[in-house]
Amino acid sequence: MSIQIYDLTFPELTSLLNDWDEPAYRARQLWQGLYQQFWNSPELFTNFPTSLRSQLAEKIQFKVLAPVSTLNSSDGQTVKTLFRLQDGKGIEAVLMRYEKRNTLCISTQVGCAMGCVFCATGQMGFKRHLSSGEIVAQVMYYARLLHDEAASVTNIVVMGMGEPFHNYDNLMAAIDRLNEPEGYNFGARRFTISTVGLVPAIRRFALEKRQVNLAISLHAADDNLRTSMLPVNKRYPIDELLDACREYVAMTGRRISFEWALVNGVNDTPEQARLLARKLKGLLCHVNAIPLNPTRGYSGQATTRERADKFKEILEQSGIPCTIRLRRGIDIQAGCGQLAIQF
Repeated sequence: MSIQIYDLTFPELTSLLNDWDEPAYRARQLWQGLYQQFWNSPELFTNFPTSLRSQLAEKIQFKVLAPVSTLNSSDGQTVKTLFRLQDGKGIEAVLMRYEKRNTLCISTQVGCAMGCVFCATGQMGFKRHLSSGEIVAQVMYYARLLHDEAASVTNIVVMGMGEPFHNYDNLMAAIDRLNEPEGYNFGARRFTISTVGLVPAIRRFALEKRQVNLAISLHAADDNLRTSMLPVNKRYPIDELLDACREYVAMTGRRISFEWALVNGVNDTPEQARLLARKLKGLLCHVNAIPLNPTRGYSGQATTRERADKFKEILEQSGIPCTIRLRRGIDIQAGCGQLAIQF
């Protein structure tokens, strides 16, 4: 396959155009066209001579993702897009519109190797990592769409298909590219990465002291239950995971979020809430709980509002901040844990 445009860093782009005997300023023009004007075709670079546009079209792949289908939720607030990649594999990504925010949920892998039982992506199994450019291209697709509506992306959550820290290097390269001041210039604090708890990657992330937000998919407060829901817990048990989380907070001073899919009669009990409160005592954190989103491969049911409110009350009485999130895009299978593709 030819070079994919979003896989290139600015120095790599500069070197490539230098090899083509182009003046140095052309690299800056190309970079700004990609990340500020959201141009996604050589033909749109009308400030380039025809010869350069032809060379770009011949040697560089601009169409990194091909949108195959788009689903809109009944309330009009959530959009899910199925993309076909250059090798024929597919991924899904989501745009969630709020009153003052436009949040993207992007993917880092085709499928996922973690095997979380309630997650449709985990039920797919792992196919491959996305390149840094394939991650960037999802953001650029929605940035272009919103730009045409005189709007913009305000937040990016890396909570789509795949375990982000399993594809650590490509993800961080993508974030760095999107954060580039003279390019897209998307602030690090507007990213949130969600991980099931790969302890070595959390410790590496802490050492890098990035401003990116970190969320942990926890879902259970004891090892037996968590292992039954998230097999990765066999390798990184809860206490080891929470030790890494405490190191992260101590090193960065940043609050950590814990995600909790409330399954009726499974992990929404007062006992689980009390145990979770004891485990998180003294840790700068916040619990984001959400009633389970349904998937074909898991028979568990979403908690009730009453049980969710009781779970939240127990945590808050113990000094642990908790939010019960509203489910979004359920009717189009665009909620957390629902992304999956068939080809």
